[in-house]
Amino acid sequence: MHIMAADGDTAARPGAGTSTGPTGIDKLCIDTIRTLSMDAVQKAKSGHPGTPMAMAPVAYTLWQDRLRFDPMDPTWPNRDRFVLSIGHASMLLYSLLHLSGTRRIGEHGPTQQEAVSLDDIKQFRQLSSVTPGHPEYSYTSGVETTTGPLGQGVANSVGMAMAQRWFETRYNQPGFELYTYRVYALCGDGDMMEGVASEAASTAGHLGLSNLVWIYDSNRITIEGATSLAFDEDVGARFASYGWHVIHVADANDTAAIDAALTEAEGVTDRPTFIMVHSVIGYGAPKKQGTREAHGEPLGDEEIKAAKRFYGWPEDEKFLVPDGVREEFSKRMGARSANLRSLWMGKLAEYRKSYPALAAELDMMDHHQLPDGWDKAIPEFPADAKGLASRDSSQKVLNAIAQSVPWLIGGAADLAPSTKSNLTFPGANSFERDDYAGRNLHFGIREHAMGSICNGLALAGLRSYASGFLIFSDYMKPPIRLAAIMELPVIYIFTHDSIGVGEDGPTHQPVEQLVALRSIPGLIVLRPADANEVAECWRVAMKQHEKPVALILSRQALPTIDRSKYGAASGVDRGAYIVADSDGTPDVILMGTGSELTLCLGAHDALQAEGVKSRVVSMPSWELFESQDDTYKNEVLPHSVLGRVAVEQAAVMGWDRYIGWGGQVIGMHTFGASAPAGDLHKKFGFTPDKVLEAARSQAKRRAAA
Repeated sequence: MHIMAADGDTAARPGAGTSTGPTGIDKLCIDTIRTLSMDAVQKAKSGHPGTPMAMAPVAYTLWQDRLRFDPMDPTWPNRDRFVLSIGHASMLLYSLLHLSGTRRIGEHGPTQQEAVSLDDIKQFRQLSSVTPGHPEYSYTSGVETTTGPLGQGVANSVGMAMAQRWFETRYNQPGFELYTYRVYALCGDGDMMEGVASEAASTAGHLGLSNLVWIYDSNRITIEGATSLAFDEDVGARFASYGWHVIHVADANDTAAIDAALTEAEGVTDRPTFIMVHSVIGYGAPKKQGTREAHGEPLGDEEIKAAKRFYGWPEDEKFLVPDGVREEFSKRMGARSANLRSLWMGKLAEYRKSYPALAAELDMMDHHQLPDGWDKAIPEFPADAKGLASRDSSQKVLNAIAQSVPWLIGGAADLAPSTKSNLTFPGANSFERDDYAGRNLHFGIREHAMGSICNGLALAGLRSYASGFLIFSDYMKPPIRLAAIMELPVIYIFTHDSIGVGEDGPTHQPVEQLVALRSIPGLIVLRPADANEVAECWRVAMKQHEKPVALILSRQALPTIDRSKYGAASGVDRGAYIVADSDGTPDVILMGTGSELTLCLGAHDALQAEGVKSRVVSMPSWELFESQDDTYKNEVLPHSVLGRVAVEQAAVMGWDRYIGWGGQVIGMHTFGASAPAGDLHKKFGFTPDKVLEAARSQAKRRAAA
């Protein structure tokens, strides 16, 4: 359908129809974004129409004239990243992906199929559609990260910007500026109120990430009403204090001012840029604009008709894309970005000839591969009754791997000396504004942002890891959950894993954290029992390319098990394996993880001396064990054996699956206490005598049966 792209009478529209407002074909494109968003939300009977209506001019100006994003290949490595942190405004992004003609990514790259068709928009928020309520990474081509939980998207964008700086420093060579992309995040009042955004912004300012631009939609409305109900700080001043360059745009409809702000941001070379745009939520809806009713619910048929009249739009037309709109996107954004991508691909071909080793690294990252012999330097640990803490053996293994995998990068929330997560070999260095080649990241005391930034690093192709005390995994649960949703292979190194922390007391002694992590679908949790299990856990973690992994490590020393006497640690990759056994069917099975496996082995030796047949099973990962076939699971834990004891210094929830009715768990039923670890173990029953007592009792169930 043809709608005249003319200036028309727009006197009633603030900021539009003036010398700075959108006119002609630009106005037509912007209003198409607005009306598609209204219509999709109305048809779905749920959604958020107000922000797409308000911010359409801002997003349009960025995409058409600035964003280096080729719709024909939405994953080319040097594309600019656009993060819709205000994920509830998803129809803004879906409209842009549709109008730009973005192609869907298939198994072997871009296809001829639209990433978001008009029919997909009509199926907004419906089962199995590629237009879910909030944007989902890998589900919809062109979506750079899953957003919705406010603050997460902007924090991801910091990781993406850090990754660009790292790629630039390692891979750019004279005459080959391969990595020059910028990261743009569109955020809102909700993001500004979430603490994770503040943590991430502070980090970005400290690092001087001038390739990062946040565009803040200051519409002063949330679900409950005006932001003045709970939020009245000077956001611009806050960001200036973080070390950001701050730009104010008075009217979201002023496309000339938006373009000027983006130009100014490109000229800033020593700090990130924060563009604060004042908008009217639900712009154009006569009764609901500027109100909470425009935020999170359909406008209603009559209000939509009135808004369309305000735009000069056929009020009875639904899902209308006028003639010339798609063509305008193709002529400007499409042609500009296709040329940039073509030049880049040609440069990459020459780069492969001049720097084949570096090009090979890029290919391995792109294909989720590891270098040949990446694990050859992983040490084998000899039997040692004294042993070493699993955090210490983890550091040895991590450093061995990292020297073979240059894109393994990570750090801690100010706890690296305790979590033993620093890379210590020559050249590892710290990632700072004067050394973006560094591989040790310093997140400060910002666990939440650390998790989200590591997601951004992983989205850019790096193998990222984050470390902290297990108790503080609570601070980063949202990004861990999102890593699992997005199938990102982020590695979490959580130490100080139990009441073995001792004198620090219950505030620092994890109890429920282990079962909380196990409850996250798609997350592999590994709690190794000795140094050689640690090595195998790292092998498991590094081989993942669709699942995040949490390593649960001890502060206290763990005896290194004599593998010539007991089962090989390679059984870790099956989640659970037999460490010690008896001839014939056992009378009792002892199951343990981490430091408690040694207690099970001690009980086993005592039972053997008494003539009781026992089996010891190490269960470092429930998730891996559950993925095994039933035959293997029954070999390890035969259904016929009723006598079972599980030992773990954590909440007992979940162990009933493995001990069955009548089995016994020696675990935590309360919080811990402040005392030396040995005293705590006696108080809570983690002693050889208590495990042996439980095992004897359970062995009688076999005889009774």
